[in-house]
Amino acid sequence: MEKDMKLLGMGPFWDDLSVGDRFRTAGRTLTETDLVNFVNLSWLTEELFTNTEERKGMAITGRVVPAALVYACAEGLLLPMIQGTGLAFLNATLDVKGPTFVGDTIHVECSVSEVRATSKANRGLVRTLNQVINQRGETVLAYNPLRMMKGRDS
Repeated sequence: MEKDMKLLGMGPFWDDLSVGDRFRTAGRTLTETDLVNFVNLSWLTEELFTNTEERKGMAITGRVVPAALVYACAEGLLLPMIQGTGLAFLNATLDVKGPTFVGDTIHVECSVSEVRATSKANRGLVRTLNQVINQRGETVLAYNPLRMMKGRDS
């Protein structure tokens, strides 16, 4: 590979980021197949996610998907932000703001809220405020991951 050729698909280094930087991901539609596969993989077999017949007595009558699936898809959408430069996911708080349904299309909007060096050279900590937003402009999930990321001189 030529030395001056840029590598596409790599996330930024921690020292390229500043508080206030904002990013938006591409969108992704959550399908019935996504729901079925996730429920079977995770064993989240609650009737809210698996019973399509007895919906009348339930608080949410649509074909709702688990917030854990929404979170997992949000992290997948964010992969370009940390591809090749992310070292560790350290912590986060997560707040479910509203239901997400089969057929909803989500994207993630991120705002960098913290950037600082670690005690080890060429590593830094980056916290983002992430909002998962559906096609109606509603925030359905919010979380604030703290990640360890590589520095530019790594």
